[in-house]
This record gives sequence, C-alpha cells and structure tokens, in this order.
Amino acid sequence: MAAKNKPSEVQAILNRRARFDYHIEDELEVGIVLVGSEVKSLRAGKANLQDAYAVERDEEIWLMNAQIAEYPGANRFNHEPRRPRKLLLHRQQIRKLVGKLRVKGYTLVPIRMYFNARGKVKVMIGLGKGKKEFDKRDSIKEREWAREKARAVRTHP
Repeated sequence: MAAKNKPSEVQAILNRRARFDYHIEDELEVGIVLVGSEVKSLRAGKANLQDAYAVERDEEIWLMNAQIAEYPGANRFNHEPRRPRKLLLHRQQIRKLVGKLRVKGYTLVPIRMYFNARGKVKVMIGLGKGKKEFDKRDSIKEREWAREKARAVRTHP
C-alpha cells in the first residue's frame, strides 16, 4: 500500500518586524493567488515578508513588496519575485478592513505565510497601528526583562 501524501512540513515564513513595528489589533487568515513556481519556492522556504504590506485597490486587497524567490527549475516560466499578489477575502471582510484602514495610522501587515492542513498557502494579516520610538524601546525592555527572569530561574533552582 502506498502511503497517503501529506502536505510537506514547512516552517512558516514569519515577519518578525511586524509585532515590533506595529500594535496588531486584529488578525485575519486569508488565501493568496500564486503561480506554480511561487508555491514550489514557498515549499522550499524561500520567501521574505520583511517589507511587505497590503493595500486596497479596486475593492480588492493586494499584498505588495513580498519577496518570493524564483524557483530554479521553472526556467523561462518563472515568476517576478516582488510582484503584487491578490489576497482572497470575502466582500464583507474587505469592506470591514477598508473602513478600518481609512482611520489614521492603520496598516495591513502580513504576519506570517504558511501551508494549512489541506496544503493551501495562507497568509495571516494583521490590522496594525504603527508604534512610536518609545513604544519600541518599551518592547525591547520587556523582552530583555523576560529573558533575565528565565535565566535567573534556570540558574537558581
């Protein structure tokens, strides 16, 4: 008997700067329109969400500036690494997000990109408000304090 094919266990592509640069207030899992070479490149873990963001254009949400590396086996049928990619949301979700985006300071930020249990590529986007410089310093202090506490607990049983 042949073993049933499972989706490959790929580490999610994370945007580590998202939670550092933004106060994430709401998260939403959405689909994304990709071509075959992009999916193969994602399975290999060759993507970067560092400078990516989402915008509303013609009543649709688009992921901009997300870099998915070219897949070497695709030769001339390869994709453009930083092309805009359409995000798949219901019409009501788009209206809700656009209403919140019109409020000053809100941005749609991709938090992570991953394969779900069915093998489909999903993007977790967050509705975030940009942090000020002092908020970022507070985040660093909290992270370092948590690290020091953990270190102290480990060394003193």
